[in-house]
Amino acid sequence: MQLIPNPLIIPIGLVIGVLVSAPVGPVNVLCIQRAIERGFWGGVAAGLGAVLGDGLIALLAALGVGAISGAIQDYRNAIQVIGGIALIGFGVKLYLTLPRVIAGTGPDKLEHSLAEFLWDTPKTFFLTITNPGAVLGLFAIFGGVSSFVEVRSTVDALTMVAAIIAGSITWWVLLSSLIGRIRHRFAMARLRQINRVAGILLLGFGAVLVGELVLEAVLLASSSTASLRLRY
Repeated sequence: MQLIPNPLIIPIGLVIGVLVSAPVGPVNVLCIQRAIERGFWGGVAAGLGAVLGDGLIALLAALGVGAISGAIQDYRNAIQVIGGIALIGFGVKLYLTLPRVIAGTGPDKLEHSLAEFLWDTPKTFFLTITNPGAVLGLFAIFGGVSSFVEVRSTVDALTMVAAIIAGSITWWVLLSSLIGRIRHRFAMARLRQINRVAGILLLGFGAVLVGELVLEAVLLASSSTASLRLRY
């Protein structure tokens, strides 16, 4: 049994971790908003959910790209509807939420803030694993990398997953640190605007996911109706 992984896997995995975390999407919008409102630990807590989601997807891809990717394709519509409805719900809530800057000073306040931050971890985890585009995209990336650099054993696959997680968490730590340093420059009115913009973006992402399926259903129904008219 091979115990030493291919050394090329680690840097490539780190790069993949950053690449899957950096593009602007619903999870990124929520994480950035949390970092602005709650500071470094708020951004890291929200980003941690995305990291765990990406890590789980990468692990499933490492265990069996074909079978699991096929299952995801089979249930793509259901996953997309659930994810879209969740995004719409989070967007509405964020749009209506009054901004508040959490300073986190004092043991009691810090403990309360950290407990509050941790609720964002399962939210972003759920949003990550219910985004079929992101899931299939990471599967495709993993499959492409497997053909570029040899992933010959379970140790290689698990090392790739660990490197992806490390790259992803590094991105969120650096981004949260940067936002945490400048967030106090925002006035409350600007924070309110940020909440509204973030809420609208989440609503938009959710509407696109649900709307795509509705449009497909309408086109399919129209096509079926047209075929029946031609037949008779």
